[in-house]
Amino acid sequence: MARDLAIDLGTANTLVYMKGRGIVLNEPTVIAVNKRTGEVLATGNEAREMIGRTPANIVAVRPLRGGAITDFEITEKMIRLLLQRVGVSRFSRPKVIICVPSAITEVERRAVTDAARRAGASDAQLIEQPMAAAIGADLPIEEPIGNMVIDIGGGTTETAVISLGGVVTLEAVRIGSFDVDSAIQSYVRREHNVAVGERTAEEIKIHIGSARPIPGERDAIVKGLGIMDGLPKEIVITPAEIREAVEPVVSEIVQSVKRCLAKSPPQLAQDFLTRGMYMVGGGALLNGLADRISEETLVPVRMSEAPLEAVVYGAGYCIENYSDLKGMFMGQRR
Repeated sequence: MARDLAIDLGTANTLVYMKGRGIVLNEPTVIAVNKRTGEVLATGNEAREMIGRTPANIVAVRPLRGGAITDFEITEKMIRLLLQRVGVSRFSRPKVIICVPSAITEVERRAVTDAARRAGASDAQLIEQPMAAAIGADLPIEEPIGNMVIDIGGGTTETAVISLGGVVTLEAVRIGSFDVDSAIQSYVRREHNVAVGERTAEEIKIHIGSARPIPGERDAIVKGLGIMDGLPKEIVITPAEIREAVEPVVSEIVQSVKRCLAKSPPQLAQDFLTRGMYMVGGGALLNGLADRISEETLVPVRMSEAPLEAVVYGAGYCIENYSDLKGMFMGQRR
């Protein structure tokens, strides 16, 4: 018997939920491919270790960037491998729900569903990440109440107002936590003449990155490569510097939340003042970001209990109650 699956195909991480079992896979959305033969050498954590460390004929890539599919062929290979790893074969053909960004194009939608079907799914449906996040955060989305979700992923930030089982207002920008990492890389290169890799930038963000001043901050020692002489270097970076580096990205995220609030019906907007807005996604974990959004919007911001897993839990709830929640899927709403 095939066990139906829910997949959160995120720019940063991919999570798979199996009906009756919960989350069975949680790995980075990275795939390593031999460019000459097209052979897939590794996926997930193993492939992530290869980023920036491969010879010319091997490329470790993230097939999704900015919430968009940058390579359809590699994305299909990755979906096929994901399904194989959780036990899907041509003999067991499960139903699959895949979470995708709201900003995804019609061509990308078709590519994702076709890839899932070719990989062995009997049926493939898509659900928007903010809708899945709201379900995963256990919000009363079927009631005539304004539920506001801010989903900050690796490549997109989506703010949605949901009421009566549908998205009332949506504001999506193709900017997320990878843009924070990129801003840190650019700043260190520009101000310190040192090049650091993607993973080092992420570590800097986690350890001293913030959207506003935080009590008890400490400086960090960063290792990289000197641009002028190409030699390994060690520098000291302050939290204030990193705040300056990431400010344009943080400001754009805050502005997108404000735009969504401004577009909301006044009747629903009243609900946010009492119930607050809910944050999910890995980008939501940036120190001080929730407080910064709350200060600038004058609306309480609450963190979901499982910000990294909220989207896949929501899709998992849909797979557990497939018949009752069909109306939640993209292209199926009345």
